[in-house]
Amino acid sequence: SYRFPIQPVHQFRGASASIKRPQEVVHFSYDDDHQYKEDESGINYYCPPQLGADLKEGYNTFRHYEEETDPHVDSLLRAVMSKERKTGKKEEADFVTWRGMMTKIMTAPFDMFAEFSMFATLHDGTIYIVEDFPSRAAQRAQEATRPPPRWQDPNMPDHKMMTYWGYKFETLSLLSTPPSETPRETIDSRPRAPVSNYAQHCSIVRTGFGPHTLLLGGEVDGLSAPKPPSPSEPIPWIELKTAESLPPNPSNRDILKFERKLLKFWAQSFLLGVPKIIIGWRSKMGILTGVQELETNKIPGMVRRGTQCWDGNTCINFTAAFLGWLRSIVTEEGKMYRLRLEKKAGVVEAGEVKGAAGGIVSKEFEEWRR
Repeated sequence: SYRFPIQPVHQFRGASASIKRPQEVVHFSYDDDHQYKEDESGINYYCPPQLGADLKEGYNTFRHYEEETDPHVDSLLRAVMSKERKTGKKEEADFVTWRGMMTKIMTAPFDMFAEFSMFATLHDGTIYIVEDFPSRAAQRAQEATRPPPRWQDPNMPDHKMMTYWGYKFETLSLLSTPPSETPRETIDSRPRAPVSNYAQHCSIVRTGFGPHTLLLGGEVDGLSAPKPPSPSEPIPWIELKTAESLPPNPSNRDILKFERKLLKFWAQSFLLGVPKIIIGWRSKMGILTGVQELETNKIPGMVRRGTQCWDGNTCINFTAAFLGWLRSIVTEEGKMYRLRLEKKAGVVEAGEVKGAAGGIVSKEFEEWRR
């Protein structure tokens, strides 16, 4: 087994490693039945929501999509294959993974409760990283049957309801057509629109940390303006988030809690090159009380002036060092490795999974690359 210590964090301090601005390579959508579509049908447009809306509304009719079988990186590879067919050029990268995996890695130095389990394998010179789906499914099943903690007020919303609030806020804030082309009654009827997370749009970007290049795929919530015609121009994506409203005179603890939340908000958007995060402030009981727009690249500076509870450059340097370590371990084609970080362990462990080969990279993609 190999070990990569996260602590002490100060070993990763200093000016950040060079980073490449994420640039979209290809994209795809999922339709209302969560079927893969090679188009932009899943793109939505931001239009400010009505304040005072109740985020609990529509909870009983929510269509919630959850993966039943391990998706690996199949849809990401399908989109890359399609791009390679069109251009006749191979999309080279040191790493291929979903944004979710990289967010967990990137925030690990400052996330007090960070834990993850992932699989990595080398194929054709590229390391593919996927979630340890069986562990995640078992954990979800366990959470579903666990009784609420004794200290939880039975009148307060539970975790499931609070997750729904995020999807509801998206429905209140998005339109399937640009606002200027959308009838007023469609805009005004959003509070009554059904909520579902089946349809999505995914952007796949090329980015880099230090000497390591990555192809990263992730869901994008919407656009604040039309997509620019040139692929080299940044895309005005937005990321929608909800957070509990801060009291009029927030305590240090309130601010710390919010700034810790900003770590994940920032990392997710930074990785895909999403320039703007829109926060829906809500009451304890889920009433939308306000909306605030934050520029992704300004968030680390806000925290530095505030509680200093995390540092963006440290996260970037940690990620670059971690990827270098991974490249030094995962060197044999076809072997599978498990990467694991236990809660409060302060060290990532990697070890070969005996007798487990393949499965991460789809047969279709292997054939194509051959």
